[in-house]
Amino acid sequence: MRRFFAPSEMIANGLVQIDAAETRHLRDVLRLRIGDEVSVFDGRGNEFLCRVRAIDKNRSDLEILERSIPAAPESPLKITLASTVLNGEKFDLIVQKAVELGVHCLIPMQTMRCEVKLRDAQKRVERWRRIAMEATKQSGRAAIMKVAEPRSFEDVLASADQASAVLFSEREGKDMGGLRPSDEITAFIGPKGGWDDAELEAARSKRLPIVTLGGRILRAETAAISLCAILQHRFGDLN
Repeated sequence: MRRFFAPSEMIANGLVQIDAAETRHLRDVLRLRIGDEVSVFDGRGNEFLCRVRAIDKNRSDLEILERSIPAAPESPLKITLASTVLNGEKFDLIVQKAVELGVHCLIPMQTMRCEVKLRDAQKRVERWRRIAMEATKQSGRAAIMKVAEPRSFEDVLASADQASAVLFSEREGKDMGGLRPSDEITAFIGPKGGWDDAELEAARSKRLPIVTLGGRILRAETAAISLCAILQHRFGDLN
């Protein structure tokens, strides 16, 4: 089923209106016509089976046939992934896979060993949000993962809830057996080269559990993706 996005304010009285960008995709890429059936999601978890009613240059009107169940329901585990920004397309990959793995919110984070400056990360936010949107369409989710504005590690740590946050490190941590089941978790993922000693000490001062995956040494992007999958398996719906 071809999927399109329409914000909730464009859905009313049994009709959906999609914007110019979505219309171009409907008309010029997929070459759909009046009468064709499509799926529309509102980014908040709602999905609808619709029929194309009108196609104009800058908008299309769709008739809602019925409410439908998203192919990928939202996980009962609300994961906030606070991940260090990586160079090039590596962070793009984290964004895409975080959506596929049901992450609720992604916080791009600057750490002491981060190779990307905060102001440069801020220029990439809209790109990451577009990637998240496309990944939502492809993965079957009806809720769009939030991509927050980039923040420093100190800022994210200061606002984290100690009861539902965990810092993953390649050293000086314990195994995952001590993590308590919860319906919310904030997972801190470090940079290439690992956390600085001062950052580990700051996490300890905040009383965050520090977890190490045995003897596994993972690339930063591999760690972010793998740990989301592990958390969903242990506490979410990936089982």
